[in-house]
Amino acid sequence: MRRREVLAALAGCALSGCATRRGELSAEEFRASRRFVATPFGKIAYVERGSGKAALFLHGFPLNSFQWRGVLDRLSDQRRCIAPDFLALGYTEVASQQNVRPEDQLAMLGSFLDALSIREVDLVASDSGGAVAQLFIARYPNRVRSVLLANCDSEIESPPPALAPVIELSKSGKFVDEWLSTWRADKVLARSLKGIGGMCYANATNPTDDAIEYYFAPLISAPERKALVHRYAIALERNALEGIATMLRRSKAPAKIVWETADTIFSAAGAEHLHRTFANSRGVRFLEGSKLFWPEELPNVVVEEARLLWE
Repeated sequence: MRRREVLAALAGCALSGCATRRGELSAEEFRASRRFVATPFGKIAYVERGSGKAALFLHGFPLNSFQWRGVLDRLSDQRRCIAPDFLALGYTEVASQQNVRPEDQLAMLGSFLDALSIREVDLVASDSGGAVAQLFIARYPNRVRSVLLANCDSEIESPPPALAPVIELSKSGKFVDEWLSTWRADKVLARSLKGIGGMCYANATNPTDDAIEYYFAPLISAPERKALVHRYAIALERNALEGIATMLRRSKAPAKIVWETADTIFSAAGAEHLHRTFANSRGVRFLEGSKLFWPEELPNVVVEEARLLWE
């Protein structure tokens, strides 16, 4: 997508106040659609649309499955689209004493899919969800039909340097209160250059009030939830993808990488590395004009690339 196309899409969103777009689930619809499935890891919250072959959508940090509200319905004619909330994030109810490391997220997804009697999936993933997607491919190569990755961790950039302040604040138990709680209380600040908006979104109207509430309210709801978020962030300090290249090269699943070059969290080197690593890479599509959480702002790009990959 050319820069002017991205900017035109974002400008249109700004003019409309980023109201719910055509084909996008509202916060109320998303909440009403939420389901839970019991696993040994806890009760996993998820939203599902469509039928047939399954596609699994993995969100970023500190978001949840609401990130995919603009694509689930629009792809439901081709896939059974399933978007779960990771352990420690969103509305998933984590079992007592359960770890929330990337490896635990991977194991949870295997159990989650088994509980839903799903054998194979098409993976669509962003940010830290992309790291878990790569772990899933390495562990369960025969369960993956295809993978579509947005800006995310790679073996050479996991964690990215920009995550260091989050990890350090989490070690001292301050990240949730100083960042997430503050942003929820002051949504204008959240959308400013000092907030998650300036860090991860291109449109000054994002994240919307509904998104801020949906993302952060469960994470600050109790001391136990805050502690889980901190444990999630601290677990990202170790490179869970170290040595994964050999296993990814063995994967026969077609892989497409779509990367926003204006992202200040993950560099374009990560996209090139992933392209070289996947034996069946369908190439990299570079975007210009957005940031890390571009899949939320440009769901049409996700829909377009997913359809091409699945065909």
